[in-house]
Amino acid sequence: MEIVLVEGDITAQRVDAIVNAANSSLLGGGGVDGAIHRRGGPAILAECQALRASRYGRGLSTGQAVATTAGNLPARWVIHTVGPVFSPREDRSTLLRDCYANSLRIADELGAGTVAFPLVSAGVYGWPVEDAVRQALTVLNAATPAYVTEARLVLFGAETYAVAERVAEAG
Repeated sequence: MEIVLVEGDITAQRVDAIVNAANSSLLGGGGVDGAIHRRGGPAILAECQALRASRYGRGLSTGQAVATTAGNLPARWVIHTVGPVFSPREDRSTLLRDCYANSLRIADELGAGTVAFPLVSAGVYGWPVEDAVRQALTVLNAATPAYVTEARLVLFGAETYAVAERVAEAG
């Protein structure tokens, strides 16, 4: 699987699956989650509401992932994952890595060839960007999916992209 760093807007990525840094309610929010729901339209929210009414009555657990339609997005699916809130007193990095691993597993089960990931937890959840990139690349570099041939890490803003390039080059 090829890993590509891209500076840009995740909602504009033409891929099979877009990963959403969702909140546990699955009902939209701010940041990446809000942007995906706004651009994707009501079909995404409708499927999320159906998931809440059936399998996820208490919401989606941190580190887990579930797929819905992509609505009006230039993708077939949105894979929603709930990242952990950063804590300087508690190591939650396993949960963050689970977001990438479980989203990639779902994408592979769907038969997706290309997947776009945001930098999960690095926004309002406060995860330091450098470590968030390191955690994402640790999972993606170790993965051997059957169908996914390209994983894009979509970074919002030139500064975040520069940090990601530096971390990727350092290996």
